[in-house]
Amino acid sequence: MDLTQGSNELKNARAKKMMLWFGMISIAMMFAGLTSAYVVSKSRPDWVSEIEIPVAFVISTVAIVISSITFYLSKKAIEKSDRKAATLLLLTTFVLGLLFVFFQFQGFSQIVDAGYYFTGSESTITTSFLYAIVFSHLVHVFAGLLVLVVVIYNHFKEKYKPGQTLGLELGAMFWHFLDFLWVYLILFFYFFR
Repeated sequence: MDLTQGSNELKNARAKKMMLWFGMISIAMMFAGLTSAYVVSKSRPDWVSEIEIPVAFVISTVAIVISSITFYLSKKAIEKSDRKAATLLLLTTFVLGLLFVFFQFQGFSQIVDAGYYFTGSESTITTSFLYAIVFSHLVHVFAGLLVLVVVIYNHFKEKYKPGQTLGLELGAMFWHFLDFLWVYLILFFYFFR
């Protein structure tokens, strides 16, 4: 397919999607580097392998997976011109995103309560890696929440209609990517202790 063919609107949409893909690939490469360094560091004599994944991280995983479903369903509602359902689903997605962030911080608290510190003289390389990786993802989730606020704002301004959902699609692509990335990370931490 020739990317230079089509209307200016189609070219603009393809360019925006391509830029988003480049950004997501860059983020994925960053996390691939961090998790690779984590695996390599496991051979260190001071590595702590008995850290349990906090229950709060599991709850946050459920929240972000459900939020991806509600985001997907919001697009389907817009395609059916069901603005009321789309509004409810987008707001639910946002609340679930906030719950994800809340439970991430709860997870950090559970790790500290178990006696594992992220910084200072009592910290370990293991907890420092865990903190760096999870916190890096959390920063991207904050970006995703900002994107979601813009999507919700544009929805209230009635910018999305059947056949006109580019902004919503881009926001959903990024949100689903963050969801997939977190599921990868939680499974990674579970299997590579």
